[in-house]
Amino acid sequence: MKERFYDLAGRLDGDLRDGEVLLHSLSAERSDFVRFNRGRVRQAGSVEQRQLTLRLVREKRQAAATLTLAGDDDDLAHARAALARLREVTAQLPEDPWLMIADTPQSSESERRGVVPAPEAVVRHVVGAAKDRDLVGFYAGGTMYRGFANSLGQRNWHEVDSFNLDWSLYLQADKAVKSGYAGYEWSPATFDAKLAAAARELELLARPARTIAPGDYRAYLAPRAMEELMGLLSWGGFSAKARQTRQSPLLRMEHGEHFSPRVTLVENTADGVAAPFQHDGYVKPPRVTLIEDGRLGDALVSPRSAKEYSLATNAANAGETPESLDMAPGMLASQDVLAALNTGLYVSNLWYLNYSDRAAGRITGMTRFATFWVEGGHIVAPVNVMRFDDTIYNMLGENLVDLTSERELLLDTSTYEERSTGAARLPGVLLSRLRFTL
Repeated sequence: MKERFYDLAGRLDGDLRDGEVLLHSLSAERSDFVRFNRGRVRQAGSVEQRQLTLRLVREKRQAAATLTLAGDDDDLAHARAALARLREVTAQLPEDPWLMIADTPQSSESERRGVVPAPEAVVRHVVGAAKDRDLVGFYAGGTMYRGFANSLGQRNWHEVDSFNLDWSLYLQADKAVKSGYAGYEWSPATFDAKLAAAARELELLARPARTIAPGDYRAYLAPRAMEELMGLLSWGGFSAKARQTRQSPLLRMEHGEHFSPRVTLVENTADGVAAPFQHDGYVKPPRVTLIEDGRLGDALVSPRSAKEYSLATNAANAGETPESLDMAPGMLASQDVLAALNTGLYVSNLWYLNYSDRAAGRITGMTRFATFWVEGGHIVAPVNVMRFDDTIYNMLGENLVDLTSERELLLDTSTYEERSTGAARLPGVLLSRLRFTL
């Protein structure tokens, strides 16, 4: 696939006229998908697809087109036709004042080979382990490819093997325990351990539920709850443009506010799934420190923001959001979480998060799936749905007690149009108090 992509790019580059620059971006995958319901296979299939985006730049003007590649000789003819249309469109466009592309070639190649089993093996193991439980979930696994080339001679290639099994054990009505297993090397033992843990929580979920009065409670947020929190924080929290336009939810950190010294957040491209380059041709640094020891670090700077605000780009995507977020671990062993929580709320998942006061970093959201009331280090009862409303400065600041020493790799489950390459590696977080309002 790499050689065919480079050959196609080279042929198109040979068709260019003076003053034209052509950028080629390839997004492709070979993936297997399996949908489970009631511990059985409901749907299964495989997808092989290749999407090529051509971007023509001339005299500060640009236009782009995306086409599907069939992998045969017709691809060149279709691409040449698209290039001709782009040339016509570009001539009629106004100048783009914030256009900036990499003009110094920096080629690279990266491959992350994994152990992703055949889908038949996954099905046999999952169905066998589920037994009579109502396991509902979605498996996606295989190889994802990203490529970049331009007419200046730059060539970049990235491919990675990964899998993601996003699943729940369903009890009844709205009662379920959500879990998942993602990574680069499938381990039956690891999946079995996760399934056993979820089964234990499902038994606890069958107990009569409690309704807890609004108030401040000691709380533990599991890694999947933290994923929702970090996802919302990434909506402008680390963006250079959001800082420049004073729309960042972390604005107060620019004026002395800070998190706990235990908190360090890094865009860890070197260990992520996402490609270490982007569609403007810029190569990403291995790491960008976003929060260091509780203090505001570097912003994610896209080429357009770099041009507009006279900054140096670090090859961030157009949305300036993390794609490989990595949160440093703490000292709390996962097996000691309940004892450390002592009395309070164990929150497995959150959802419907939003800012109740963006400028103040205030966040609201709902508990979801298995949330439990804990007394004396023991789970007593499941808890009915609650709403929290608190600031990120409280949650990751003065109220943060510790983070777990173990972290969970969480891959973005989105498969709309294509499998996502977003990922996060997050610990659980113990809070001295979290404000619940409903």
